[in-house]
Amino acid sequence: MVNLGLISGNKGTKSVGLSFRIPYNTQWGQSLVVCGSESVLGSWNVKRGLALSPQHQGDELIWRGRTAVPAGLECEYSYYVVDDERNVLRWEAGKKRKLVLPDGLRDGEVVELHDLWQTSSDGLPCTSAFRNVIFRKTWSTEIQRPLGVIQTKLDENVPSEFCCDVVEIARVDEVKLLTSQLSADICDWQFYKIGAVEGNFCPETGPNRELVELSEPQPRSIILSDGMMREMPWRGAGVAVPMFSIRSEADLGVGEFLDLKILVDWAVESGFHLVQLLPINDTSVHGMWWDSYPYSSLSVFALHPLYLRVQALSERIPEEIKEEIQRAKELLDGKDVDYEATMATKLSIAKKIFVLEKDTILNSDSFNNFFSENEGWLKPYAAFCFLRDFFETSDHSQWGRFTCYSIDKLEKLVSKDSVQYDVICFHYYIQFHLHLQLAEAAEYARKKGVVLKGDLPIGVDRNSVDTWVDPNIFRMNTSTGAPPDYFDKNGQNWGFPTYNWEEMSKDNYAWWRARLTQMGKYFTAYRIDHILGFFRIWELPEHAMTGLVGKFRPSIPLSQEELEREGIWDFNRLSRPYIRHGFLQEKFGAYWTVIASNFMNEYEQQRYEFKEDCNTEKKIASKLKSCSESFFFLDNEDKIRRNLFDLLQASRNIVLIRDPEDASKFYPRFNLEDTSSFKDLDDHSKNVLKRLYYDYYFHRQESLWHQNALKTLPALLNSSDMLACGEDLGLIPSCVHPVMQELGLIGLRIQRMPSEPGLDFGIPSQYSYMTVCAPSCHDCSTLRAWWEEDEERRCQFYKTMVGSDSLPPSQCVPEIAYFILRQHVEAPSMWAIFPLQDLLAVKEEYTTRPAAEETINDPTNPKHYWRFRVHVTLESLMKDKELKSTIKDLIRGSGRSYPPTSGEIEVQAGREKGVATAAPTKQQVTAGLEKISLLNGSPKTEAVAVL
Repeated sequence: MVNLGLISGNKGTKSVGLSFRIPYNTQWGQSLVVCGSESVLGSWNVKRGLALSPQHQGDELIWRGRTAVPAGLECEYSYYVVDDERNVLRWEAGKKRKLVLPDGLRDGEVVELHDLWQTSSDGLPCTSAFRNVIFRKTWSTEIQRPLGVIQTKLDENVPSEFCCDVVEIARVDEVKLLTSQLSADICDWQFYKIGAVEGNFCPETGPNRELVELSEPQPRSIILSDGMMREMPWRGAGVAVPMFSIRSEADLGVGEFLDLKILVDWAVESGFHLVQLLPINDTSVHGMWWDSYPYSSLSVFALHPLYLRVQALSERIPEEIKEEIQRAKELLDGKDVDYEATMATKLSIAKKIFVLEKDTILNSDSFNNFFSENEGWLKPYAAFCFLRDFFETSDHSQWGRFTCYSIDKLEKLVSKDSVQYDVICFHYYIQFHLHLQLAEAAEYARKKGVVLKGDLPIGVDRNSVDTWVDPNIFRMNTSTGAPPDYFDKNGQNWGFPTYNWEEMSKDNYAWWRARLTQMGKYFTAYRIDHILGFFRIWELPEHAMTGLVGKFRPSIPLSQEELEREGIWDFNRLSRPYIRHGFLQEKFGAYWTVIASNFMNEYEQQRYEFKEDCNTEKKIASKLKSCSESFFFLDNEDKIRRNLFDLLQASRNIVLIRDPEDASKFYPRFNLEDTSSFKDLDDHSKNVLKRLYYDYYFHRQESLWHQNALKTLPALLNSSDMLACGEDLGLIPSCVHPVMQELGLIGLRIQRMPSEPGLDFGIPSQYSYMTVCAPSCHDCSTLRAWWEEDEERRCQFYKTMVGSDSLPPSQCVPEIAYFILRQHVEAPSMWAIFPLQDLLAVKEEYTTRPAAEETINDPTNPKHYWRFRVHVTLESLMKDKELKSTIKDLIRGSGRSYPPTSGEIEVQAGREKGVATAAPTKQQVTAGLEKISLLNGSPKTEAVAVL
């Protein structure tokens, strides 16, 4: 490329004009800058880029700019939205633009660039999911130039280059251009592809492109970059299953990374382009079954030893260890995962193999390469695991001089001269083999055309490697959760510390960027858990038990001055616990005064709050144990404890939450109208607080949260080329979906949790393209269980969605499951992703297990045991030709893409060239509904709005 900085002073160099033109509507205080790889465009320093000027043209805002450049310039460039101080607010997605000036330009001539803003959705084909997997063997981007000559209104020929990116699903011989002159100053055109198979003709979809205006003076040449070729949107299907839930003939009590290879084979033969997992990071915090919770990471970088295949650790495993493995396989092959026994068994066997081969492995080139690439997180992780086991707790505040992390202390812990070096190396060894096994499975999926989709948890455990190493990026005195919603009327308290986003921003969110880089080694797509957390998080005090008494962070609180202007003055009454003496009398009868004197302070007449030494459940239990003899005349200790815990919850019975860091700021308690404290207020106070409550939760924060998300999310999205999807369920602020659309983030749609107001059930046929649709997910009951849980809801669904007034079957029979799956595969959504349990429901032999046992998580239970295992092995599913054929026919009939198996490649190529399989006809759909209705003896053939 030409280095303009070296030749800018050379008077002999020909100089030509470069004119930029791009339509883009900005907000007040925003402007556009073009910045590129050469110094004349800022050398990628946006503050030195070329500023563009706005000009209104009808309803559009056109940005223009011109600069002088040497003839023969080659460079890359992009457009950026900046504020008045040239701070970047957003930038184009997708690839950097490439510019090669035409040959034969004379000094002073002008080349005009007509560009369109590249949206994030335009850049989706460039993500690794499409580029490296789905279109792995057929990906191509072509720039055709020159493809035509425009006759301008000045009756002069202006050479024009028409640029268009083409994603080739089947081999394309060439891209052609059709143009027509609409009037003296308007030209339109359309691209189309000529295929290699029988010369198939594939024109673009949608309206023709138009060139309607040239600048004055007229340019010497025009380059029109019109983004991607407009084709029918690509749609695919996937299967979702937790790693621990997979069952195979080779596993040791739990799904293992190498099992993914069989799952990928089954996915391909069933027509799926994607396999989705839950988080797979190490969660070994407590050393017990609580660690089964996959969203509470011990380390956001380390993989979970649970998923290790010990048989693959060595090719020279002694016979006695092989026999031990076989015995363990038989013992652990249960209906559910036995988390503790499986972990203990795998680590015990792995240690024996490690002793035999550690010198060979630790001195190998492959291990040394792995270590050098990962030592930044691997050393702290291994040291943490050693200290956790040595002190018998992951609570690093109990580690004495090791409580505070430092590089010097770390290096001493992992030193080759230390007595614990073998223990440290064992953790290195486990992570090395986990990496090898997952990388092998991931590469297998890529070659088979299957996207491996991971999961990015919103939080980390407060006793984790990350909080030990980087405590400054966490707010350790807080807890993360969710306000009351579909999942839990009391809200959720996940127990994670919230993030110190201000501190994270100082190094451009390096911790997040490192996480995504690590995930990108194995996955080509990922789900952002609770994406709302990047707009705002529901922050709770550390002592909170439920999700009720929280506030959004960041948010604009109610100020004391604001409340006083509204006639609200008694802040103690509204923000302190509302326990009256009547509550105590009701709980403890005649002895209520004994309880009050030991556990309560009377802060106002007949109003109480817990003393400092017993204001949490742990403190109450401890105090009861230490002075139980004082209460010998009362009921038993368990009953006292339960009643005190009930009062503790009542102590949260407040209307306003006072900010612990600023006593003059307040936050309205979620569902404040349900509290007895609110109900006892006067009518004026009630009306004021209801209005302020509604404003706080639904209007006041929108701009703040919009800005916050545009600071945090781009740092994630630009740190990897994985396809990103956001879990946008729950209480959704109105700013969320516009931001997701702008950033090219794919949302989630669950039919039973419609995001549209006024609907009992989502209508898949009306979902937008940038969504993943699914009948259920890991945080709710399966399709079968949901159908059986509620008769009234079942009847409503049958009437509304199936179109039948008759009674539905009480069980989710295969015909019902098939109908609901078909609704989803026929949806416009980019992806239809199905939990494996819902797919198995289309065949009766896989529905013998009680449906409730197939639920993966119960969000209302913070100590839920994540242990579900599929009751059929992957090998058995591979042999079930009927099931695979049923599912594949379902996908094929919907028009969705599916990975071709051997013998289908030519057929697939023809289909992508325009010989598409027809979607089911209305008569076919009606026939399917008739089959369902006949289950209860009442034929019903009315069509429903699912197409």
